[in-house]
Amino acid sequence: QADHVAGIGALAGRVHGRRVSRGRISFVHILWRLVINALALWVATQVVNGITFKGDWLLLVGVSLVFGVLNVVVRPILKFLTLPFFFITLGLFTFVLNAFMLWLTGVVSMALGFGFDVDGPGAALVGGLVVTVVSFALSLAVKSGDKKKKDD
Repeated sequence: QADHVAGIGALAGRVHGRRVSRGRISFVHILWRLVINALALWVATQVVNGITFKGDWLLLVGVSLVFGVLNVVVRPILKFLTLPFFFITLGLFTFVLNAFMLWLTGVVSMALGFGFDVDGPGAALVGGLVVTVVSFALSLAVKSGDKKKKDD
């Protein structure tokens, strides 16, 4: 399932498939998640009409942090409240939730002056797909790099 890469909160207990001792997430891993999410959000601004970002890389990392915090705090609540829709749609409602989380990231980021904006539900839906796919691919690349280092 691709929604596991969307935020930092999904990392609790496991990092790259390995159990994390005492439920702790390493600082380095959180930094990797911020970078991966920042790159995924940047790609969305480049390929999706209606998603814009005006700022430098530091602001984009700020947007990534907003995205991660919202996914940790808001997403689990929304997922619980919309659980029947997940069952009825056999999980396809995940796309709607991803779109909403991206839109909410845009609202909060604009309120904070970070310059990230999502203009409408269509852009949010396509952008959610792009962010999910790019985050997943980058996470696999990081995981693959970690495995190669251990094998050497």
